[in-house]
Amino acid sequence: MIMDVKDYYKILGVEKSATAEQIKKAYRKLAVKYHPDKNPGDKAAEEKFKEINEAYEVLSDADKRQKYDQFGENYKYYEQHGGRPEDFDWSQYGGGRGGGQQYQYSGNMEDMFGGEGNFSDFFEQLFGSRFSGGGRRQQTTARGRDVQATMEVTLADAYSGGSRQVEVGGSRLNIKLKPGLYEGQVIRLKGKGNPGRKGGENGDLLITIQLAPHPGYELKGLDLHADVAVPLYTAILGGKINVPTPGSALSMNIPAGTDSGKVFRLKGKGMPAYDNKGDAGDLYIKTVVHIPTHLTEKEKELFEQLSQLNAHGHA
Repeated sequence: MIMDVKDYYKILGVEKSATAEQIKKAYRKLAVKYHPDKNPGDKAAEEKFKEINEAYEVLSDADKRQKYDQFGENYKYYEQHGGRPEDFDWSQYGGGRGGGQQYQYSGNMEDMFGGEGNFSDFFEQLFGSRFSGGGRRQQTTARGRDVQATMEVTLADAYSGGSRQVEVGGSRLNIKLKPGLYEGQVIRLKGKGNPGRKGGENGDLLITIQLAPHPGYELKGLDLHADVAVPLYTAILGGKINVPTPGSALSMNIPAGTDSGKVFRLKGKGMPAYDNKGDAGDLYIKTVVHIPTHLTEKEKELFEQLSQLNAHGHA
């Protein structure tokens, strides 16, 4: 049975020339879409999620990506020859006499991808720990598989950072959260995944961040957008109002004669950039002038006088 060659670029929906940043962006988007927590009981989504992570595991690593690009077109030919690399003439597929790249086999095939044992059958059959010397099966050390998890974080925690406690495999882990967490971000805890085999290193714990919706703010990139109520008298006469932020409240001047719907920009008061201290987005405040509904007789009388003055002024 011939195994289909996996096109990792196609899986992530990127071109072969994609940059590391483009690959990371595509992975984040797909990881959030197909995460098991968002698709409970959906086996197809679960398999897609595993496939996405496998593709990113290879394409996000410069060395693995280079080897994948080099040998990718020759996987089927290798498999057709019984998994015996020493019996396979690579030269007819781009190396040696063909004048293209030279594909050579030297030593254990598992060395080509670090022997991590963290790939699908596709990789394990062709480059994993099953092959050594003449293609005989060997029991060698293998890295443990990574564990996937999802953590929902409030906008306040994403803004200010803090610490959270998670339970994995019966163990409680304290996680320090840096300010500026974003939707789809993956936090890697090295060695906190499944145990390795035969003394191999443990896998990692990969936690995908999901930001909980906030009733008062909308996050666009690093910028925060919010509607803030302004008393009628302040809008007319000017004054200060308190503006709540995910971190703490701040004071803001409202000019006299401010219309409802006026947008003010507070530079650098938006979401902090993750791992980039001092860099932050902006906070955009849209004013919503609050009209008083329960007026006293005296207030009604004064508004009547203002109305008459305004009418005479425009006569």
